[in-house]
Amino acid sequence: MNMKKLGLTALAGSLVASSAFAGALDVTGSSKITYASQHDSEVTGNPFSMSTGVTFAGSGDLDNGGTMSYTLTTDNVAFSSSNIKLDMGDSGSIHFGNASSVAGQKKYADVVPTAGEQVYDDVDATDNGLADNVSNTNMLGYNGSFGGLTVSLGWAKDSGGADSSWAVEYPDLIDGMTIGFSMGENGASSDDTSAWVKYTSGAITAAWQRSEVDYVASGTNDEESNHIGISFAMNDSLTVSVGRQEVDMGAGKVDEESTGVAASYTMGSMTVAAHTNKTDDVGGTSGSEDSVTEVSVAFAF
Repeated sequence: MNMKKLGLTALAGSLVASSAFAGALDVTGSSKITYASQHDSEVTGNPFSMSTGVTFAGSGDLDNGGTMSYTLTTDNVAFSSSNIKLDMGDSGSIHFGNASSVAGQKKYADVVPTAGEQVYDDVDATDNGLADNVSNTNMLGYNGSFGGLTVSLGWAKDSGGADSSWAVEYPDLIDGMTIGFSMGENGASSDDTSAWVKYTSGAITAAWQRSEVDYVASGTNDEESNHIGISFAMNDSLTVSVGRQEVDMGAGKVDEESTGVAASYTMGSMTVAAHTNKTDDVGGTSGSEDSVTEVSVAFAF
């Protein structure tokens, strides 16, 4: 027997077997150049900036008909998020990782439509009043749909205790209308709740979302947010939006108010976007304000 020939045959067979079980790997990403003009009180420095994100996504089929997938996202070369997903078909999907948009309450932290950034982005208001305080670090999550009702669960362990959250959404209450509700417990820090209604008719999408953050620590003001917005797809390439958020910052403070207008235009793999946001009474401090106007050009690959 020719041992050399036998060895080559075995090697070829192992390579074929390995390729039969190998999954697919896709690489996508984007690069964005931004010009920002901020409020006079801000130290702006160079108004130009550049950011790049790359996502690696791999998947493979299991013998039982399920699918296992993995995604890894980098932001300016540094690690950003990752997620392992087990898709069980009609039984839903199980997730593990640290991507905030995967499962639980953070997946629905802000459902208000926008053509660019949300009205509180890039200003000192940050995300006051949003129900997004639960941890998504090494989070175990589940997503499923039962009789039209979408269910999303999340659980994570952090230094303050266990963070748990859940959300339910009914996308077809009536034609074009979606309603949802979520609750989350951020260890021993806060209890968050949120409710929303979204309606789409043709090229127009409008939404209202109310969120409450109840802090456990005594002497810490609770926050209540009402956020509304509407977006209009003028054609396949151009979308515009307008939004407003009002946050009740609690006793002894005035309401924080944020407004914003945004537009985006897509030409194949390139998107040109602009938004202007303004916040009055930042953090509930009367007379404090911040504003920003940004223009960006992004390339997807």
